[in-house]
Amino acid sequence: MIRNFLEADYKVASSHAGQGEVHSVKLYHESDFESSLRFLNYTVMPPGTSIGYHEHGDNEELYIILEGSGKMTVNGEVCTVKAGDAILNKRNWSHGLENTGTEPLRILIYEADINS
Repeated sequence: MIRNFLEADYKVASSHAGQGEVHSVKLYHESDFESSLRFLNYTVMPPGTSIGYHEHGDNEELYIILEGSGKMTVNGEVCTVKAGDAILNKRNWSHGLENTGTEPLRILIYEADINS
C-alpha cells in the first residue's frame, strides 16, 4: 500500500486547541495495520502555528521533524527542535509543538496503542 503525502488532500484545522490552523493528512489509519500502530500523519505547520499542549493515555507517539524548526514541550520541559530530530512521547505524557521558525514545520507523527 503506497500513499504519497505530497499529493494527498489535506485537512486544515486547529490541532488540540493550538494556535492557527495546521495542514495534515492521515496517511494510514488503525485499520491499515496488523500491529498496535494507530496512525501515521503528515503535518505541515505554517510559521506561528502550534499543536496545543495535551496529554495522552495508553498510547505512545513519535514525532519526526522533516523540515523547519520549533519548540517542543514534553511534560513541561521546552526544547528547541529542528529537521532530523525524533521526539518520543510516552504513555500518559503531555506534549505540544510550536513552529517558532520562519518556514513551514513539516513532521511525521506515528502513534501506537500500548494495550494492543
